[in-house]
Amino acid sequence: MAGRTEGETTVGRTTGAAQAGVPVQATARGRASGPREPKQGGRTHRLRRALLATLITGAVVVPLSGATRPGIPAPAPAALAAPVTAATLDETYAAHRANAAEASRMAAAHGARERATADRAMADPARHFLSFDGRGAGLATEVFGDLAHADRVAVLVPGSDTSIDTYGRFRDAARALHERLTRQAPQDTGTAVVAWLGYETPATVSTTVTTPGRAEEAAPKLREFVRQLRAVTAGKGAHISLLCHSYGSVVCGRAASHLAVDDIALVGSPGTGADTAAALHTPARVWAARGSDDWVAEVPHVRLDLLGTTVGFGTDPVSPSFGARVFAAGTGGHSDYFRPGSTSLANLTRIVLGKTPEAPHG
Repeated sequence: MAGRTEGETTVGRTTGAAQAGVPVQATARGRASGPREPKQGGRTHRLRRALLATLITGAVVVPLSGATRPGIPAPAPAALAAPVTAATLDETYAAHRANAAEASRMAAAHGARERATADRAMADPARHFLSFDGRGAGLATEVFGDLAHADRVAVLVPGSDTSIDTYGRFRDAARALHERLTRQAPQDTGTAVVAWLGYETPATVSTTVTTPGRAEEAAPKLREFVRQLRAVTAGKGAHISLLCHSYGSVVCGRAASHLAVDDIALVGSPGTGADTAAALHTPARVWAARGSDDWVAEVPHVRLDLLGTTVGFGTDPVSPSFGARVFAAGTGGHSDYFRPGSTSLANLTRIVLGKTPEAPHG
C-alpha cells in the first residue's frame, strides 16, 4: 500500500464510510415512516443492491495520484540448499539475511535510500527470516522465538498497506505479542510468533481493498506456508493460531478450509467473504473482536456482485449471526489490536496459549 498505513488513513475512511452510511439509514427510516413502495420484485432489489455497492465503493475507494513509484532493483529470493526443517533453520535464516543485504546494496546504488535502510535492517544478524523477497513492494516472513522448539505458535496475517517500506509497524505487532507470550506462557512451554507478509497487500485507498482478488491470490500461499510450518514444528506438534488483521481476515477466510491450524482470530475485520463461521469449513476455533474506536464498524458489511466484480466481504464477524467466539478488544482503534498493554493483545495472548479470553462487556 503506497506509503500510507491503515492507522494514518483512519480519519478519512471513517468519514467516508459514515457518509456512505447516512443516506442508506435515512432512506430506510423514510420508508418505514412514509407510504410503502409498491413491490417491483427483483428489479427493485437489484437496484438497491447496486446503489449500496456504489455507496461502499464511494466510501472507501479514492483514486490515487502519484502512487506509482519507479521499480527498485533487488535480487531474486535466495535459493535454499535444502528444504526448510527444524534442522535447517539456521541456514535458512542466514541465506535470507544475505539476500536482504544484497537487496540493500542494490537499492542504495539505485538511489532508493529508504528501501536500502529497510533492507539493511532486515540483514541484521539477530533477524530470522523464513523468506525474503526485496522485489517490488517486498515480501518477508520473520520469526520471533525458537520456532523449532515451540509448543505454541502464532502467525500474524497483515492487512492493507503492509510492505517492506512499512514493515516496522507490522514487526512491532509481532514483537509485542511475542514479548507477552514469553511472560505469560506456563513454565516449559515454548512460544514463537511468525509475521507472515507473504502476499502483496492492497492499498488502503484503492479498488483492490474492497474486492477479494488479492485474498484469492494470497490464500494458496498461506496454505503452503502453514504446511511448511507444520513440517518445521513436527517434532513438537505445535498448536498454531492464525491472527488475521483487517484485510488479512479476508485472506484467512479464503484459505480457511485447507488450513491445518487450531485457532483463527479475526480482528478489525471487514468480513471474510463467508456468511457464517461454519461456512469457512474449518475445524479451527473461530474468534472475532473489534475495538470500540475501530472505523471498520462503519463499513457496510455486505457482499455484492457489481459488473462482474464482487464488492464487500459479507457478514460482520463480530455479529451474532456470524457465529464466531467474540472476545473483548477494548477501546482501541483499527491499528491498536497489538498495542502493548491493550485488552485485545491480552486476549489474543490467551487464545494463543489455549486459555479463555475475556468476553465483551455489555
